[in-house]
Amino acid sequence: MPADGMTGLMAGTQGDIMRRDRNQHPPAFTPQYKTSVLRSPRRALVSLEPGPGENAGPVFKARILEPLDNDLIRNYAQAEGNHGDAQGERIIVHGKVLDECGRPVPNTLIEVWQANAGGRYRHKNDSYLAPLDPNFGGQGRCMTDADGNYFFRTIRPGPYPWRNNGSDWRPAHIHISLFGHAFVQRLVSQLYFEGDPLIPFCPIIGTLPDKAAAERLVARLDMGNAVPFDALAYRFDVVLRGRRQTFFENRPEGM
Repeated sequence: MPADGMTGLMAGTQGDIMRRDRNQHPPAFTPQYKTSVLRSPRRALVSLEPGPGENAGPVFKARILEPLDNDLIRNYAQAEGNHGDAQGERIIVHGKVLDECGRPVPNTLIEVWQANAGGRYRHKNDSYLAPLDPNFGGQGRCMTDADGNYFFRTIRPGPYPWRNNGSDWRPAHIHISLFGHAFVQRLVSQLYFEGDPLIPFCPIIGTLPDKAAAERLVARLDMGNAVPFDALAYRFDVVLRGRRQTFFENRPEGM
């Protein structure tokens, strides 16, 4: 989130309801994003009230985490010492999870998954010709602290081609999932990286009609938190709802 965006967010009066802007939502049918042609609904949506099974639990506690869960450079290591580090540009991604008034949201389980430095996922259906890194699993998790902070260490993912209108290219991105206090409160999004020249050409990002909403999906270079001779840092704040909310692909209206 840009610095001035945070200032504007914090300026809201505590308790004010900041309604979401539906004009930021992409249309379900966007032919330039090929798979939306078959996935988009053709009839009016029906809203179902959640029952006890959707509203109850689970409650995630920090004790479920392993020490290296938020270190994707090391949590899949197959060798000892530095020989087990994943290959690629080492980065730190950090930020805060906030509500619509800029208040931190603690104890939020965050899961991430991504391609490796060559742009390939560790998945049986990924047949991209880039090699797999034996020391990179491409997934991790962490929880926000009492002030809503989170961070994880990883490798900057590479771009990759995909079969959309021939051969389009996805910019470098990391998938991010947040859990509230029940499964129906799960939010899923993607973060991108400041300065990536492929962002304007991405058909998925292009479905967002509001450029400001697309900008809020971009992690900003944060040299103040870079680790000397080790890793660059990027900041990505997640806003759950309101006019400045992060766009979530599974729930555009936010939490």
